[in-house]
Amino acid sequence: MPTPPPLPPPNPSGDDAISTLIPYRNVPALFAYYCGVFALIPCIGVLLGLAALILGIVGLKTAARQPSAKGRIHAWVGIVLGSLVLLAHAGFAVFLFVAKQNP
Repeated sequence: MPTPPPLPPPNPSGDDAISTLIPYRNVPALFAYYCGVFALIPCIGVLLGLAALILGIVGLKTAARQPSAKGRIHAWVGIVLGSLVLLAHAGFAVFLFVAKQNP
């Protein structure tokens, strides 16, 4: 009878699942995620959207340098939400400008 394959070594820290859900080793990606979500609040959206975009890019670079840091998805959520919020604010500003020119 063949022997079963060996089991993978146990994770000494035991926090692999938690660091996937909450990338506490990749702080820029985590902050990008929260800034992107809170950028949906209208009055503070521009500032948080810009912060989410910048922190998301930094978080992706951190995840590329240190794969154990994780947080790629959090960084992408921050980049996408931050970009969408910035585009929406820019579109609204253009709308207001055009509306003011044509009363």
